[in-house]
Amino acid sequence: MVNLYYVCLKMINYKYIFIFFLISLYILIGGYLSLTNGITSDESFEQLNWIKNIEGVKNLIINGNYDEFLNYKDKYHGIAFHYISQPIQLVLYKFISELNNSTEHAAFLMSKHLAVFLIFFISSIFFYRLIFKITSNQLFSFLSLTTYLLYPYLLGHSLFNMKDIPFLSFWIITSYYSLTIAEEIFLEKKIHYKNLIFLAFLTSFLISIRILGFVIFFQFLITLIILFNYKNIDLFIFLKKNFKHLAIFLITLSIFIYILNPVFWLNPLELVNSIEWMSQYYNNICTLTLGDCMYSLSLPSSYYFIWLFFKLPIIIIFGLILFPIVEKKIFKNSLISIYYGTLLFSSLFIIFLFILLKVNIYDEIRHIMFILPLLILVGLTNLYFFNKKISYFLTIITPLFFLIENVNLNPYQYTWLNSFAKMTNIEKNFEIDYWGVSGKNLQQKIIDYAEKNNISKNTCIYGDEFVKEFLIKEGFNCFKRYQQLDSAKIKPAIAYKNLRNAKRSNPRDCELIWDEQYKYSFYNKKISAGTLWFCN
Repeated sequence: MVNLYYVCLKMINYKYIFIFFLISLYILIGGYLSLTNGITSDESFEQLNWIKNIEGVKNLIINGNYDEFLNYKDKYHGIAFHYISQPIQLVLYKFISELNNSTEHAAFLMSKHLAVFLIFFISSIFFYRLIFKITSNQLFSFLSLTTYLLYPYLLGHSLFNMKDIPFLSFWIITSYYSLTIAEEIFLEKKIHYKNLIFLAFLTSFLISIRILGFVIFFQFLITLIILFNYKNIDLFIFLKKNFKHLAIFLITLSIFIYILNPVFWLNPLELVNSIEWMSQYYNNICTLTLGDCMYSLSLPSSYYFIWLFFKLPIIIIFGLILFPIVEKKIFKNSLISIYYGTLLFSSLFIIFLFILLKVNIYDEIRHIMFILPLLILVGLTNLYFFNKKISYFLTIITPLFFLIENVNLNPYQYTWLNSFAKMTNIEKNFEIDYWGVSGKNLQQKIIDYAEKNNISKNTCIYGDEFVKEFLIKEGFNCFKRYQQLDSAKIKPAIAYKNLRNAKRSNPRDCELIWDEQYKYSFYNKKISAGTLWFCN
């Protein structure tokens, strides 16, 4: 009996050692990829927002006003995640400059990628906790976690996207703590003030990353509706009993929102303007969707469902379809119903709210990326309650498939489309490298081509806004935007086209010298992320 005990103890120890090894490996590889995958088109814009806020605060302290900041058109862009990323950037940027052989400016922008990746990983802990709360199955929860962490679309964005991934991550974390408090109410436990204050901070931080965070109050409301229904709680009695708790939550929430957003300091009513401005953001960007150019200011409702159909993993789509079969099993348990119902009805409500309010979104579904974990949790839950053996099998196969896809697509995982999309011509029907991750690789090819062909370092290079960041240290000194190539008077020249420039015709009198490509599994054609040209 004693021997059996020690055998079991060793097995448990080995299991946790193995899990710790996998997690460490994931963090190391992901962290490295995040710091070496180049610069995206929103990087400098996000940094500018931070600079404008800091300048505004300085002017407010020195002069008592920040009129120049209030005239800045993008003053309503939240900066909360900068409070986390900026210290990391200041510590790492010189090391990153050496690692990538880039300018310090580029390195400073890339350094924040590590903060984005780490917050995504932290969100996975709460993703695990949520699925475990619903299924009470440790093995399935861990397999679900690997599906979440290796999902190429989210993993790809976690390597650089400092707006949507932090927002997604804090949404998951906030959801977990709000549901935990709902569970305490359900079990009639004492609600601690420190938990309410912490939830208020998380909620305010979410709102301060993006004003859209206010939508989470609808999720809170859905949770309470389900909770009150199962516990037969009278609203007025509940409010009377918990008035003090509610007051503390709202007061601390308001204080945190005010502190985290300098744009509200002189006039808290700017909060209203912020919501209105960001819901109808002025960028009328065209997103190639099933071959149609759909503009953000006039989106058809089909836009959301098209992109969700082609972006969600097939295992999740299958799981969502199973809802009519499993819903009776799930809603038998009152406590599980609170967790599951919140995730299900919140994701559906948000989609239809966006459609009804005609909210402007673009670049696929990056602006509603935060509902993907909710849909993944719902889909996996449905699968589990449908058939445990099938759910185990699919949650083992799917992460293995995702692993292969990540290797094949790197560094373009963020463009990932599921296997339904592979039945179409991907390049003609969908956006490819719309954030310009290919810029770094294309600039490296310029260096290689110039060395092999004795091209003068005085040759002008035409490309995106970051055309110079990986070339300056190699001695190149003439850099221009791709749009200036047609009027170029001095030849030879080298040009690369990526981003949405890739949809334009090829440059005149230029020879194609490199096509930056990647390939999906089970797809017979390579995808072109960008091209490199020599113009003579």
